[in-house]
Amino acid sequence: MVVLAASIVVKSGKVLVSRQYVDMSRIRIEGLLAAFPKLVGMGKQHTYIETENVRYVYQPIESLFLLLVTTKQSNILEDLATLTLLSKLVPEYSMSLDEEGISRASFELIFAFDEVISLGHKESVTVAQVKQYCEMESHEEKLHKLVMQSKINDTKDVMKRKANEIDKSKIEKNKPGYSSISSMGSGRLESSFSELGISSGGGGGGFGSGSGFGMISDVDPINTKPKDRSRSSVTAPPKSSGMKLGKSGKNQLMESLKAEGEDIIEDVKPTGQSKAAAPPPTDPFTLTVEEKLNVILRRDGGISSFDMQGTLSLQILNQEDGFVQVQIATGENPEILFKTHPNINRDMFNNENILGLKRPDQPFPTGQGGDGVGLLRWRMQKADESMVPLTINCWPSVSGNETYVSLEYEASSIFDLTNVIISVPLPALREAPSVRQCDGEWRYDPRNSVLEWSILLIDNSNRSGSMEFVVPPVDSSVFFPISVQFAATSTYSGLKVTGMIPLRGGGGAAPRFVQRTQLIAQSYQVI
Repeated sequence: MVVLAASIVVKSGKVLVSRQYVDMSRIRIEGLLAAFPKLVGMGKQHTYIETENVRYVYQPIESLFLLLVTTKQSNILEDLATLTLLSKLVPEYSMSLDEEGISRASFELIFAFDEVISLGHKESVTVAQVKQYCEMESHEEKLHKLVMQSKINDTKDVMKRKANEIDKSKIEKNKPGYSSISSMGSGRLESSFSELGISSGGGGGGFGSGSGFGMISDVDPINTKPKDRSRSSVTAPPKSSGMKLGKSGKNQLMESLKAEGEDIIEDVKPTGQSKAAAPPPTDPFTLTVEEKLNVILRRDGGISSFDMQGTLSLQILNQEDGFVQVQIATGENPEILFKTHPNINRDMFNNENILGLKRPDQPFPTGQGGDGVGLLRWRMQKADESMVPLTINCWPSVSGNETYVSLEYEASSIFDLTNVIISVPLPALREAPSVRQCDGEWRYDPRNSVLEWSILLIDNSNRSGSMEFVVPPVDSSVFFPISVQFAATSTYSGLKVTGMIPLRGGGGAAPRFVQRTQLIAQSYQVI
């Protein structure tokens, strides 16, 4: 049984959902689906229609057709069983069996169809299993949501508590004479009075009703101005414990103001370290040499594919400097093929290694944005293993209930590589793998189940390195493909800009320019 496509079409012929399970062009599938309504209307109603090349197995669903396009050699009984299962899944995901309902649930239907059919063959599943697979319930996701909800609830509680504190502080502030002072403990008042030389002991030692109010009135001139009190508590330490009445109030006031969104500037000290904006480029000419690598290496050694593409671009700062030519020097690599821009004089490049416009009276385009104007392209598609910047060896071995994996890299002496990241896919793990040894740094990404091995710089001091880790027993194919990222400041072409040749205003100093060279791994894998 080989199912070419599973589709839902309107009886008029409009296609709502179509999922292909073999490699076929869009034109072909559109032609097959467009021919189906005409074949249905030609004769009697059947559950299948055969043509010279394919077989249509279909089932009407109200105003729609659920359709399977299969090969003529396919087992029609299995096709009918598949069609029956799909017809049960469609109402499960579409609220209404019409054009609008199917269009809204199109992606859910495609996911469900993929669970039933794999590479054109029916999977042994039920409707309940398909729904379970599509829901993709995860215990870790539920736990994460519970933790996030708990944090949200805690934050709301803190907000309510802060709001209550702000309301209380406003109420206390609006009371005349700050009556909160009289409500404080007698022990604290007594300690304050004792430091002021006033005795509070004895049966009638002057702490009666009249004398008590007299003492408070003596203290009031210090505390009747809340602004002065807060200022003194911030700028100078208190002289005695009696002056500490405003200390806790100051901290609470600061927190209340911060909670209300006020900017507290008295504690902010100017540092003078504010970062200025990056200045615009000052060099009249900026030339960028960039090479991108697309390499696939085999795990048992050798190169499966190698493709290097390079570009030379020019960025000119000022409009009046556009009348120039670029003098370059290329390496002696015979495998590299150069191709100039259509507006560049190719004969001049081939004979003198000078890049100039075919019409010297026209300037190069200018501007500070983008990557500049492309002048030259080159490509290299042949290389032996010695010219590959980095090779990776992976040796998994199962021992008991564990799989020991040894990784090793070997770098070519041609390039010094920077920011190297080797990403190894792992099976789904509850915890991070046990790393026994690592030359560099490592990080485990549990979401993508990938182990990343990072080396900041690979030069002559560390042309080779290794890493060892342990995971539960799995098949060795799980650890492939291994993806690699890196960059280098040298290139395969060895192209260098030797000078700029002005076409106008000659006789002065040679124009100043800057060259940027980079080799990056655009797609670098070990399969």
